[in-house]
Amino acid sequence: MAFLALGINHKTASVSVREKVAFVPERMVEAQQRFCSETGSHEVAILSTCNRTELYLAHEHADPQPLLHWLANYHGVPLGDLSACAYAHPAEHAVQHMMRVACGLDSMVLGEPQILGQMKSAYAVAREAGTVGPMLGRLFQSTFNAAKQVRSSTAIGENPVSVAFAAVSLSRQIFSDLRHSQALLIGAGETITLVARHLHEQGIKRIVVANRTLERARALAEQFGAHAVLLSEIPQELVNSDIVISSTASQLPILGKGMVESALKKRKHRPIFMVDIAVPRDIEPQVGELDDVYLYSVDDLQEVINENLKSRQQAAQAAEELVAQCVADFMQQMRALSAVDVVRSYRERAESLRDEELAKALRALRNGSSAEQALQQLARGLTNKLVHSPSVQLKKLSAAGRQDALTLAQELLALNTPDSLT
Repeated sequence: MAFLALGINHKTASVSVREKVAFVPERMVEAQQRFCSETGSHEVAILSTCNRTELYLAHEHADPQPLLHWLANYHGVPLGDLSACAYAHPAEHAVQHMMRVACGLDSMVLGEPQILGQMKSAYAVAREAGTVGPMLGRLFQSTFNAAKQVRSSTAIGENPVSVAFAAVSLSRQIFSDLRHSQALLIGAGETITLVARHLHEQGIKRIVVANRTLERARALAEQFGAHAVLLSEIPQELVNSDIVISSTASQLPILGKGMVESALKKRKHRPIFMVDIAVPRDIEPQVGELDDVYLYSVDDLQEVINENLKSRQQAAQAAEELVAQCVADFMQQMRALSAVDVVRSYRERAESLRDEELAKALRALRNGSSAEQALQQLARGLTNKLVHSPSVQLKKLSAAGRQDALTLAQELLALNTPDSLT
């Protein structure tokens, strides 16, 4: 059984490509079941975020090409476009990649903690789909343990830096004093919650949370003294909004060029700062063509993020070393597991021989033999049967000139250690 990590991320693919291969959360269970059925894969878990879509597999023959072909067909994306930005990490490299992702070492924001929660969610959904077995299960648990060690042993998570933090930092470059500004936050997920927290800490004048369900919008708004509205009320709120940050799971844009253009006229062309964190995008790219609109996508935040990463570089090196050790430990565990079937078979055979000799000894006792005679017969018979097959095989190997096998046998049977002589 081999491991494989296959996918695209913010380093290899633009947002226009990533949004095409993003999986809809509501169809994730069905997608994973379909993947296994159509590719013959034994185990798969899919991670789909705004910055990456990755498939983690335990596969008998982990050839990435047919799997990449499936991904292209599922999303209706030309195979050539996907192949140009996809990567495939096999075996030990897949293990290393998963652990680096979970620790935030492969994120746009170095060390960001949200990805670990997203990986745990991906694992839970894959378990619900029934597409995670013992191999991927062990890998995910080791991955989560590695992330926990990195968080507790390094400073990789110190000094809050995230896409949400970067978005708020960029807004301060447009509006120097947020105490006079109003923000419209679209969505009510984890990222928008972080945005709201950062804006609230900056003392922003007013926050409006717009969401598909009013209940979730209110739950978030109550945390920061904000106002909750439905998505249908966005046009009215947009008129008074200086900052618009959006992150939803919508498959279609929520803000179009016409809606924003209408709001700008009513604002008398006072500028609007917009950040579209969603993949697929919530704001039509054409909105960025309007005067008085400063529109940024998740990719545009990279420069801001880089400025906030310097304090994490030294911690990242320590985290990489810790991940390398975790990878080595996991691979050692996997190699040890490969011997389980052989050990089980050997033990079953030894127990069968033991039962045969024990039955002979009991018969001897019933037929009048002394306990001493029965025990001697048991010990002699068991010893002879246990060493018979190995002795025959060693003689054959010796006759064939297999000195390497004889050396291995000495190591396997512990014949070169002082303990073996006692």
